Amino acid sequence: MLSIHEVLETIKMIDEECLDVRTITMGISLLDCADADIGKSCEKIYDKITRLAKDLVSCGEQIEKEYGIPIINKRISVTPIAMLLAVSGGDPILYAQTLERCAREVGVNFIGGYSALVQKGFSAGDKELMLSIPEALEKTDHVCASVNVGSTKAGINMDAVKLMGEIVKESAQRTKDRDCIGAAKLVVFCNAPEDNPFMAGAFHGVGEADCVINVGVSGPGVVRAVLAKADKDLPMNEIADLIKRTAFKITRMGQLVGSLASKRLGVPFGIVDLSLAPTPEVGDSVAHILEEMGLENCGGYGTTACLAMLNDAVKKGGVMASSSVGGLSGAFIPVSEDAGMIAAAKGGHLCLEKLEAMTAVCSVGLDMIVIPGDTSSEIISGMIADEAAIGMVNSKTTAVRVIPAIGKQVGDELSFGGLLGSGPVMRVNTSSCKVMVDRGGRIPAPLQSLKN
Repeated sequence: MLSIHEVLETIKMIDEECLDVRTITMGISLLDCADADIGKSCEKIYDKITRLAKDLVSCGEQIEKEYGIPIINKRISVTPIAMLLAVSGGDPILYAQTLERCAREVGVNFIGGYSALVQKGFSAGDKELMLSIPEALEKTDHVCASVNVGSTKAGINMDAVKLMGEIVKESAQRTKDRDCIGAAKLVVFCNAPEDNPFMAGAFHGVGEADCVINVGVSGPGVVRAVLAKADKDLPMNEIADLIKRTAFKITRMGQLVGSLASKRLGVPFGIVDLSLAPTPEVGDSVAHILEEMGLENCGGYGTTACLAMLNDAVKKGGVMASSSVGGLSGAFIPVSEDAGMIAAAKGGHLCLEKLEAMTAVCSVGLDMIVIPGDTSSEIISGMIADEAAIGMVNSKTTAVRVIPAIGKQVGDELSFGGLLGSGPVMRVNTSSCKVMVDRGGRIPAPLQSLKN
């Protein structure tokens, strides 16, 4: 039974410390929607998604009202569309437009799964879908795209890495009149998880059930508030214990919401992703958690060590709270979505090289980073290759979501609004990697892939 103190503590977390459920994401398999006729395939997709997800938004709103727990986003993830394209052929934009129609019909914030998995090479439908991504993101508002270019088991597909550098640049170019939003809805992964509820990288993996409910919780503000009350001479292991206990409480809330949504929608409960996902709101920053540990500024020496401990403590606390932890589950460090990261970047304390080092010990990777609009596609491919290598060698998920700010340079700012926030254009090392990127081929899997 919960004590009165615990109930009041949770209310305070919600009211004053930005605690929320960031997303309820319904994962839907579209494998049974494959058809040799792309028109019929699109009809099947529309019928299935609108049937299964018709009550998703209203269910989330009802849980919010009954329990007083903010549920910020209601989303859908689907089977990687490249798999359906392999059967149907035709114009992949028809699939993107169908997903957009579904999102509008059921009222979700985003729908993810305009995706391809090419870590070991291209199969039928993969390249066609990848080449269509810039147009798909230009012509839709709710569709998100992702491509997995590497894994610990397979190595890194450098032909895909080269292509994705070009696609990121074109996605920004096509949406330059909307602050290059196309690139903000596109993620390039290594070791992409199949049950991630967070956008823009969510897709419904082939090993998943036909339909599941996944929940993503968030509570950087809660963790920061706990650390702010701690003595400044508290040893780091005791700080880690405070974070673990706090992550436990946050995850229990996510477990509750997921179980309720699962029961009411008649859909199996999948996982709780206990990632600390920040927002541009004051007091809801991962960077500020690190500074509460004793850093003058996020990005200074000691940042990577603090982030490693935070990530580990969050996982340990969350695993104790739920037997269904999955997705990414750690700490996100998106620059434009985190007020503390924005301030650190503007103050010159945080650079791309430091962010890359931090990605070796946290969830995902170079996320929501604005770069100069004239950055070449080869440089972007080099960033993708570096992040993929970190993920491959460390057997973890890494990703790149950078936004070339077309027409802008270092010192300017790009604004997306809402949870995507705004960010300063960050300086990029312009030393060429064109010859390396142009080689193509595949970086072989590391020795640790041989674990059978």
